[in-house]
Amino acid sequence: MLQSFNPKNEKILVNINGKLLPRSEAKVSVFDSSVQGGDAVWEGLRIYNGRIFCLEEHLNRMIASAHALAFENVPSKEEIKKAIFETLKANGMRDESHIRLTLTRGEKITSGMDIRLNTSGCTLIVLAEWKKPVYGAEGIKLITSSVRRNSPMNLDSKIHHNNLINNILAKIEANVAGADDALMLDNYGFVAETNACNIFHCKNGKLYTPHADACLPGITRNKVIDIALANSVSITEKNISLTEVYNADEVFTTGTMGELVLVKEADGRKIINRSEERLYDKIFSIFRKQTETEGEKLPF
Repeated sequence: MLQSFNPKNEKILVNINGKLLPRSEAKVSVFDSSVQGGDAVWEGLRIYNGRIFCLEEHLNRMIASAHALAFENVPSKEEIKKAIFETLKANGMRDESHIRLTLTRGEKITSGMDIRLNTSGCTLIVLAEWKKPVYGAEGIKLITSSVRRNSPMNLDSKIHHNNLINNILAKIEANVAGADDALMLDNYGFVAETNACNIFHCKNGKLYTPHADACLPGITRNKVIDIALANSVSITEKNISLTEVYNADEVFTTGTMGELVLVKEADGRKIINRSEERLYDKIFSIFRKQTETEGEKLPF
């Protein structure tokens, strides 16, 4: 799963603190907290048919993450929405687009970790690209990483922060192994998530997903849980071992960037559906209808 450059993105305009700049000129200061220490939070948004899917949920999570990190002068949801709408309009984007929305602690007066050096407020970056879901319909292969997912004892995964070295190290292992992504375990050896997505598995007509202890309780993850509950599908959050993944009838990952994606192999074990149930198809068809009809309408 290697993304390629889309020529349509060569001349996109990027919004940095309200200024629309060509891609080649869109930059932040070397004193910005995102550069100094990865001190920022972010969200991924997807645009479908003139609507931004789950916009409120994403903005609520971003603001909550910023509060947990003690950011000051955080822009309001209305201000963030305005910047998003202006960026999409300037780029003519109403469908098949993805936004990387970043909020940093802002620019420091001098380099250092002390947040009191930040005196100018946050930096808001709206990076919108022409981008379809990044995984192929044929499904993905996973390997288990030696890198453990952060627990709340270290860096709480409930904060959607920009410090992604933990995930990147796992992704490097997947690349070396010729896999698409990496499964990451918690400190007890149970499955947490992949380096980029939450994970579900189906067994005998029932749906399972790891506790959101050492992983982000993703917005698409929550959508899948809601779909299951509304459609009489048994859903359980539990500690999940690798053996359960290997022997599942179906395994799939969830996330804004990739939507819902089947896993065809994990650590060299093919995922074989030995039941007559096809929960993935049922859930994905409902999710697809939601993306076509739900979300905040673009005002242009």
